[in-house]
Amino acid sequence: MRRSNTQPLRRLLRYERNLSRRGYVNIAGVDEAGRGPLAGPVVAGAVILRQFRFKSVIDDSKKLSAKKRESAYKEIMDTSIVGIGIVDEKTIDSINIYQATRKAMEAAVADLAMSPDYIIVDGNINFPAGCSVQSIISGDSKCLSIAAASIIAKVTRDRIMLDYHKRYPEYGFAQHKGYPTRNHKIALKKHGPSSIHRLTFQPVAELI
Repeated sequence: MRRSNTQPLRRLLRYERNLSRRGYVNIAGVDEAGRGPLAGPVVAGAVILRQFRFKSVIDDSKKLSAKKRESAYKEIMDTSIVGIGIVDEKTIDSINIYQATRKAMEAAVADLAMSPDYIIVDGNINFPAGCSVQSIISGDSKCLSIAAASIIAKVTRDRIMLDYHKRYPEYGFAQHKGYPTRNHKIALKKHGPSSIHRLTFQPVAELI
């Protein structure tokens, strides 16, 4: 396995190397974006890497600028097997954010063009799959496959929220992507919840 010398090989490939030694081939990293926002969907990405050498920086999406995420997103999409799962705000309100996140992750894995033989997931979330599933706390900063999945999920969700901004410009979704910033809360108090706000989340619920 080879990667760019500009990235910490041992830190991000330890899990994949250990699993490869145990005979696993199609290792899928899974992560989500959008558990904390007051509006919009939760999105999960699943990635089976087919190369480990990237021109772009592949790391926890929260550590990357929007420009670097876009560059990494394109390279991952071009070189890897990628699945995406999206669960909307109405489902989140119906089944709660934890269950919605699990549902998005299951959908992302199901969307892969190839079935994984091992799945590594960021955080403490587990879900039924046709293979072993391992949860890794802070996995997006420890594991290359999960880091790649975090980028796919984040960029996909940001693009969705940019589209929503065109429909609901008064909330400023282009800036905060639905997260509970001060400006978002001010807009909520002024305009009330939109059709994409999560009605079970505070402070949205207080305004109903």
